[in-house]
Parts: sequence; C-alpha cells; structure tokens
Amino acid sequence: MPHSPIPARRTKIVATLGPASDRPGVLERMIAAGVDVVRLNFSHGSADDHRRRLVEVREIATRLGRSVAALGDLQGPKIRIARFRDGAVELEQGQTFVLDVALDGEAGDAGRVGCDYKALADDVAPGDRLLLDDGRLVVDVTRVAGSEIHTTVVQGGRLSNNKGINKQGGGLSAPALTDKDKADLATAIDIGVDYLAVSFPRSAADMHEARALLGSAGAEIGLVAKLERAEAVADDATLDGIIEASEAVMVARGDLGVEIGDEALIGTQKRIIKHARSHNRAVITATQMMESMIEAPLPTRAEVFDVANAVLDATDAVMLSAETAAGDFPVETIEAMARVCLGAERERIAQESGHRIHEGFSRIDETIALSAMYAANHLAGVAAIACMTATGYTPLIASRIRSGLPIVGLAHNPVAQRRMALYRGVISLPFDTSEMTAGELNDRALERLVAQGIAEPGDHVILTRGDHMNAHGGTDTLKILAVETCHA
Repeated sequence: MPHSPIPARRTKIVATLGPASDRPGVLERMIAAGVDVVRLNFSHGSADDHRRRLVEVREIATRLGRSVAALGDLQGPKIRIARFRDGAVELEQGQTFVLDVALDGEAGDAGRVGCDYKALADDVAPGDRLLLDDGRLVVDVTRVAGSEIHTTVVQGGRLSNNKGINKQGGGLSAPALTDKDKADLATAIDIGVDYLAVSFPRSAADMHEARALLGSAGAEIGLVAKLERAEAVADDATLDGIIEASEAVMVARGDLGVEIGDEALIGTQKRIIKHARSHNRAVITATQMMESMIEAPLPTRAEVFDVANAVLDATDAVMLSAETAAGDFPVETIEAMARVCLGAERERIAQESGHRIHEGFSRIDETIALSAMYAANHLAGVAAIACMTATGYTPLIASRIRSGLPIVGLAHNPVAQRRMALYRGVISLPFDTSEMTAGELNDRALERLVAQGIAEPGDHVILTRGDHMNAHGGTDTLKILAVETCHA
C-alpha cells in the first residue's frame, strides 16, 4: 500500500457527498485535501447514488493509502408543511394563519396550509410557539379545532413549499425512525457504511430500536445519535442515556438551535462534547460551520472562530454539509477547515488535559490506554503512542485525553481501521500481525511508524498491545520503546 503523508491535524473532517463531489476529479481532491469521513445523506439521492459514491470513496482511499470512514445519515421524521397553490406566500406580522392537517397537500394559500405530520394537532396547545423554515418565521398557537391549528404570526416573511416545523421547547411525538428510515437502514447495511446516524432521537430507547434493526448483519456499524430535539438535551440523565446507547453523537445545531434557542445552544454544545468525551464516545459538531463557502472561496471570520471554538471544546470532528455536497468550492472548503483546525490545535488549551485524573478505572485496557497518554504527555522524547488493536477501542480511550502527540491505531481489521478515522488525534494504519511471532511485533510496529514518517531514530514510542492479539478488550501491556537506526 502506498504511504500517504501523515497530517499533523488532530480534529477530523466529515464531508457530505452530493452533486458537487460528483464532478470529475473532485472527490479525489477532497479526500487528498483531508476528508476523514464521508457522509451519505439519505435525505437526498437514491440507494444507487450512495452505493456508487461509496465504491468510489473506497477505491480512492485505498489508492491514496488512507482510512476513510463512511457515515450514513437517516432523514428521520422531518415535520413539514405541505405545498402552496402558487409556490409561496408572504405572512405578515399579526395576521392569523392556519395549519390544517386535513387540507389537500397542494391547496395552501395566504391563510392556511396543509401538513404532512397528521398528529401535529394532537401535539400542540394554545400558547405553544411553532417555528417554520428553521426559525425564520414564528407563529403562536391560539386555538386547536379538530384538524385546524389556528395561529398568530409573530415573525413574518416568505414561506414556501415543504418547509420544516419545529415546536419551541420540543414535545412533538413523531417517532425517530420512519418507514423510509427503516428502508434506508437496510441500504446502509447492504452498501457497508461504518457509522449510521439516527435523526431526532428523544431518548436512549430510539437508539436501542435502531440497534435492534441493524441486527447481526449490521453489528459492525457504529450508531451516531444526532442531538437535535430539546427533549434529548433537557437533562443530563436523558443526554447520558443517549450517549451511552451510541458509538458517537452529533451536535446537530440546526434543529436543536431552533428548538432550544440560539442563546442556549452555545452552552449546550460544550455540555454535549464534555459528556460524550467523559463517556468515551466520539462527537461530531455540525451545521453551517462554513456556510458562506457554498458560494465564496474563503470563510468569514465568524466561521473561522466557530470551527476553532469546536476544536478547543475538544470535538472529535467538524462536519460540512451543503458546502461539499452542493457548493461551488468543496475542495477549498476542506482546505480552509483543515487550516483552521490546525491553528486552533496549536493553542496550549488544546493540548492540556485533566480528563479523569481523579477517577478510578474499571477495565485493564482502559487503564493501559490512559496510562500511556499520561506517560506520553510527561516524558520527553516521545514521538507517538502506538496501539495494536482489534477493534479500535484502545485508541478511542487514549484519544479522550488532550495531547499534541499522534495516537497510531495499528489494526488488521479494515472495519476497525475506518472506525478510527473519526477519533480525534488517531492515525489509523493497517497492521497484519497474523504472520508475526510475538517477538517480532514490537520491531515491526516501530518499522511501520518510521516508514510513515511518524517516528525516527532517537525517538521513543509508547506501545500498547495485548498478549492475545486480535482479542477484544485484550490490551494489557505498555512498553516504552526506543527507535533505533535498524528501524529506519
């Protein structure tokens, strides 16, 4: 396999695929520019589209010597208004407007419109506030009469077909997994995604349902909970339950910001990231991170600071949506995001950690992983932490501690290699131990790191491994190895 340059960047980049990335040569340039995870958005495109894109991603990644993970993203119960006869209407502040779940889907006008979510009339009551089109328009419910929800417009504007509806504070009862999601879940298993994102979970039960639907065929797919409902973040118990039921979580700031308010979103983002890391789960920060670059070749200063702030919060990954799926500058956006991540990571706060320093450990592999990171952060001359791993769990635990040193996940299993592509600070490398004797393992590992340019003669490498290789939870050994000339 060809050797790819090892990026100094620790924060991972998730990029959504779409028509923009389908342009000739663009996907390869995106991956070469630093994409670690590709997102297949099941809200758009066909199963064949997603299959074709993932096949191309895997071919390019293999050719470039990269581990690139695939994240399938289920649409979830996006609650929308129906359609207007003339395509759009103007709502004026103070006017009355009716959401009628029984109205013909094409019959909307300036006074009323239908809704695809028939239970909406049961979920709202006088005094509730509804936000339309991602909060751009605001209406207050005055009364509910059968299928009709009568409202007064608080903030008006242009309202067009199929725009979303949110209830401020949450409380809509739509299930997290729709019939479409269940069909898309089967497609995700079939095409071989590494992660699957569940939209709008309200509690851990929604994630458990998704896990049951994945079954044995999807047992190696990691679940990502998209935190976008007010109920999901209302209290620590609910949030922690969702986190523990998932392999990763996403701070989905669009719908979440609408439901809880932008002023509450700031602290909530930090709380989600902190809780995810304390529970040894990966976390993605998403939505409008470099939105202006859909049409512009450079980000705004505000976007630069937004990405940098997420990096300093210790997010594992930052995500691009329309910027790379439909924008004019997908490659330039990835390059800009990578520069910002690197700049933020140079700050001292990004390299200092007090993670679990006063807590006890319950697992041997966890103890070894955290001990390796503390040793690496305090011993001069250490170039990297290398973890021989069957599943990627030891590098994940190690990556919960802030550091400026690379964590190298050495794995034979390609699924584990791609899983690690999401973890902050982890470099995923293929490493087949099946033909090696126990005495060869350490030397071959050091040779791999030297060949990749991660370590050089005179450095030290902290190596973790198990006496029984390729066994889940088997890491029980920590060694500090000197890199000698013979490994060059």
